[in-house]
Amino acid sequence: MARPQDLPEKIRLDKWLWAARFFKTRSLAADEIDKGRVKVNGQVAKASREPRLGDEIEFKSGYSSRTVIVRGLSAVRGPAPQAALLYEETPASVLARTQAAEWRRLAPEPAHTLSQGRPTKRDRRQLSDWNQTGTPRQWNDRWSASLDE
Repeated sequence: MARPQDLPEKIRLDKWLWAARFFKTRSLAADEIDKGRVKVNGQVAKASREPRLGDEIEFKSGYSSRTVIVRGLSAVRGPAPQAALLYEETPASVLARTQAAEWRRLAPEPAHTLSQGRPTKRDRRQLSDWNQTGTPRQWNDRWSASLDE
């Protein structure tokens, strides 16, 4: 952990979130802050806000929300073990993330199971034909000019 004299005097919130490796780029962190998705001590924050030791930061990361407490300040993005020393995640946040991961594992989003895109017009016709008769029909079977049907 950095000593107090090694800590930067001022650091922007978006830069701290980037340095703590919560966002891949500083601009992504700034975008999330601008959209009002990042709160510091319960209040919506601006990108230029300066986090202080002990501040509680809430933000959405991936599929779930995270709440972390600032334990260190850094303006440079280092390796993950070093970045993990900059914050401490609250126990409630850890529990909520693990529960959300378990829910996603047990009941996945149906749209994520699709391996292909929408069916083509030809695919829809074949499905429709299959559903109506149980076997695919030929083109001439669909149209009949005879009056006896």
